[in-house]
Amino acid sequence: MPRAPAPLYACLLGLCALVSRLSGLNICTSGSATSCEECLLIHPKCAWCSKEDFGSLRSVTSRCDLRANLVRNGCGGEFESPVSSTQVLRSQPLSSKGSSPAGSDVIQMTPQEVTVNLRPGEQTTFQLQVRQVEDYPVDLYYLMDLSLSMKDDLDNIRSLGTKLAEEMRKLTSNFRLGFGSFVDKNISPFSYTAPRYQTNPCIGYKLFPNCVPSFGFRHLLPLTDRVDSFNEEVRKQRVSRNRDAPEGGFDAVLQAAVCKEKIGWRKDALHLLVFTTDDVPHIALDGKLGGLVQPHDGQCHLNEANEYSASNQMNFTALIPGTTVEILHGDSKNIIQLIINAYNSIRSKVELSVWDQPEDLNLFFTATCQDGVSYPGQRKCEGLKIGDTASFEVSVEARSCPGKHTQHTFTLRPVGFRDSLEVGVTYNCRCSCSEVLEPDSARCSGNGTYVCGLCECNPSYLGTRCECQEGESQSGYQNLCREAEGKPLCSGRGQCSCNQCSCFESEFGKIYGPFCECDNFSCARNKGILCSGHGECHCGECKCHAGYIGDNCNCSTDISTCQARDGQICSDRGHCVCGQCQCTEPGAFGETCEKCPTCPDACSTKRDCVECLLLHSGSSADNQTCQNLCKDEVITRVDTIVKDDQEAVLCFYKTAKDCVMMFTYTELPSGKSNLTVLREPECGTAPNAMTILLVVVGSILLVGIALLAIWKLLVTIHDRREFAKFQSERSRARYEMASNPLYRKPISTHTVDFTFNKFNKSYNGTVD
Repeated sequence: MPRAPAPLYACLLGLCALVSRLSGLNICTSGSATSCEECLLIHPKCAWCSKEDFGSLRSVTSRCDLRANLVRNGCGGEFESPVSSTQVLRSQPLSSKGSSPAGSDVIQMTPQEVTVNLRPGEQTTFQLQVRQVEDYPVDLYYLMDLSLSMKDDLDNIRSLGTKLAEEMRKLTSNFRLGFGSFVDKNISPFSYTAPRYQTNPCIGYKLFPNCVPSFGFRHLLPLTDRVDSFNEEVRKQRVSRNRDAPEGGFDAVLQAAVCKEKIGWRKDALHLLVFTTDDVPHIALDGKLGGLVQPHDGQCHLNEANEYSASNQMNFTALIPGTTVEILHGDSKNIIQLIINAYNSIRSKVELSVWDQPEDLNLFFTATCQDGVSYPGQRKCEGLKIGDTASFEVSVEARSCPGKHTQHTFTLRPVGFRDSLEVGVTYNCRCSCSEVLEPDSARCSGNGTYVCGLCECNPSYLGTRCECQEGESQSGYQNLCREAEGKPLCSGRGQCSCNQCSCFESEFGKIYGPFCECDNFSCARNKGILCSGHGECHCGECKCHAGYIGDNCNCSTDISTCQARDGQICSDRGHCVCGQCQCTEPGAFGETCEKCPTCPDACSTKRDCVECLLLHSGSSADNQTCQNLCKDEVITRVDTIVKDDQEAVLCFYKTAKDCVMMFTYTELPSGKSNLTVLREPECGTAPNAMTILLVVVGSILLVGIALLAIWKLLVTIHDRREFAKFQSERSRARYEMASNPLYRKPISTHTVDFTFNKFNKSYNGTVD
């Protein structure tokens, strides 16, 4: 894995580029420093020339400049340019094991004391190393929630000490165990405070009617290697009951951490505090609900009975850093495995913490972990094994210069470690020449103090050597205030006083120069912004920052915005001008000229090279024609094209002999292309005309037969459906097969009722 690029940090006073990179712009001289101390604050690369006879009378040469410019202008070695530095005061070697000889400390971090002397804006760097040594002593304090809901957990840890000691001794030969408990603040609304609950807050609770009064924190067993004492103390414990769901656990954590003597924390041991609870703890400011407004003072408040005496006077505390959280089973049966996992997690990582960092300091970290790779901006290494060493590079930078003789101290400490690195900070803001003053010096005409090559004139005296006095005739010096004969005094923008121009102030910016001929506001603008915001106006001319050109610095030289997906600039169809593509290929358009329907594609442009290689395959490899056509190609000839590179483009074309020539190409970062070409084109045999004819005729016959078979199948299916329908109707008929339902008999009989007399005889309905 390559080393990650180091970040670019902001320079002093918002100058984000180094002076040496600013074409034509000199930050040191444009700052108009009037003293050595002012010069040092402009930029860390600026130096001050303290030589007396530096410069000339006719031109003003700035004493604040780059070191190289001062030497070139005749300053020699008489200049002030302090640098930031680092000094290691104490560095003991890292220990290899936790069981060190008697009387010697176990060292897990080196160095132990460093001092840095800082010049504002300039970084200084030092290295530190941290190692998790083998067989390091462990002090484990078990802090348990004894609220009523933890009763089943209490029953399951009565033999925890024995089992835990057995597991921990596999990791270290020096292990001690302690025990403490907590419930909550014994005030309303956190606990039951009515008189009848004072001795037994579980009164009236049917599931568990008896329990002990509520308490904040109780230290029960100091750290000891006697496991039986731990088991015995756990068996004595009884649960209590509080009113709300959250517990007062963070109060107990803080007391267990700061009461070092009573708990028994050893100096040379890994301190582990196991905090078990079944609900979220109260956090800072929750105490206001009970009228507690005094914040916790971070001190130990255990009384003679080893109980937290300030529980009902101070607010809750917050969680301390370096914490690992695990999920506990409902009955705490997995507590031992969780402790082992947490121990391994803590021992497998190193993270630096900063204590008491001064406000005017910037700290930059680079971690080098067990893989040997540097990670800028990171101050943590994970995945470490016991005995691995993590290295850190720490860069310190001062943003400003505090008061005289100011000193600061801050501490770097790995989270969870006793070891620390103390860093003392001093500031290099004064010039050594400022310590040597010459009051009423002859070099200053007896009218001023000579310091660092300059005269600081007494009141009412003027001039580089304090040779003039305010109010006296100045006609003899006025010609020294003209840039050329006939030019106005001080370019009409200043006042000539004792052979020097004092430039007027302007609401638009700064007027400067020996003859007030320059300013920082009369430069070309772009959209109303001076030098487009990408340069500095210096004496009527824009001095562009790195990466910009043009009269008004509006043209970017960055070509990354012109880079197409294939890595080519403007898809090789135009030019990148001011960060934008100007397409020159007819028909090309798009942000990177990537669209061009009428342009030949890359396969077409590389075909000439491939055809030349095919034509001269038997000729000398240095054929001049092919070299010219393939000058931008890296040729690889193969017998078979294998498309295993997803970025490779497959091309093929038909040769004059009706063969197929294939090749692939990929664009290389160098601008060339990697061509993979077949040694010989793939040619097939000529087709047989008779075979083709027979295949066509046979195909037609097969299709016809298939269509007839389908037609016959459809007709058969239709007929069968009709016959089945006929059979169904026939079975439902209500007449016999031998009768005809349409037949009618020719004889019909009708009966008529009537009465008439014949021969005085009566007949009723019949006639004989």
